Amino acid sequence: MRDLMPPEPGSADPFTEHRRLLFGTAYRMLGTVTDSEDVLQDAWITWHGADRSAVRNPRAYLVRTVVNLALNRLTSARATRETYVGPWLPAPILTEPSAEQESEMADTVSTAMLVVLETLTPVERAVFVLREVFGFSHAEIAGFIDRPEATVRQIAHRARAHVQARRPRCDSDGAERREITEKFLAAAHGGDVNALMELLAPDVTLWNDGGGKVTAARRPLYGPDHVARWMLGVLAKPVAAGIRMAPATINGELGLLVLFGEMPMGALTFDILDGHILNVRFQVNPDKLAGLLPGQ
Repeated sequence: MRDLMPPEPGSADPFTEHRRLLFGTAYRMLGTVTDSEDVLQDAWITWHGADRSAVRNPRAYLVRTVVNLALNRLTSARATRETYVGPWLPAPILTEPSAEQESEMADTVSTAMLVVLETLTPVERAVFVLREVFGFSHAEIAGFIDRPEATVRQIAHRARAHVQARRPRCDSDGAERREITEKFLAAAHGGDVNALMELLAPDVTLWNDGGGKVTAARRPLYGPDHVARWMLGVLAKPVAAGIRMAPATINGELGLLVLFGEMPMGALTFDILDGHILNVRFQVNPDKLAGLLPGQ
């Protein structure tokens, strides 16, 4: 399980004490586990090379460091993603089932939300994460990103409106999601195209991220018939022999792990609306599966 929620204070080293906050910030900004861990490694080096006597607020210093490292990485990554092969999806992570009081924070790390955050500018994304997820004040954020407070307020308003306008519709509770996941799993393993189609919304869309590293659909697929037949076709290929799917909490929501033995080969997450699966996101890029590895 990846660390996404800020822990209670108590560690002697401020970096260790705030590591979950720092990783959660970096991951929501970058959408990949490996980049987030690289940022934390760079932040750790910066922190241990700093003059501690001049740091009055270690938490703020560390967040500022991570945010600016992530901004630099995100700015350069945007150019790389313009030439990405096929749809780009965030790197999935295994998370614990969220307690009720943490459900809102868990929603901010859902695959659907990370896809929306990808449409923000780097600075908008940083401000949104710091303000809407972790509750930093506009004044604090202004200090983190070296912008006037009034400018930060404008950016926060613009980013919040952008996210609200593009946030996918979904309305399922935990029980309904479990039921639909079980039916989806049974239909997929049984090769029942009709049962699978019944679970899909009329306007269902599937995105498949292989990153050019493995065979994957390079364009979104639309409609129950197309999506269901494509998925069952993939599972029926000889190369998929021995592969199974199993329920798992991925990015704060129940989804499906694609496994060969105990080794993750992919992750499937989806949105549910009116009792049907509306959006399917299928991550199979091997470079993006580090957050699914056992013991992580």
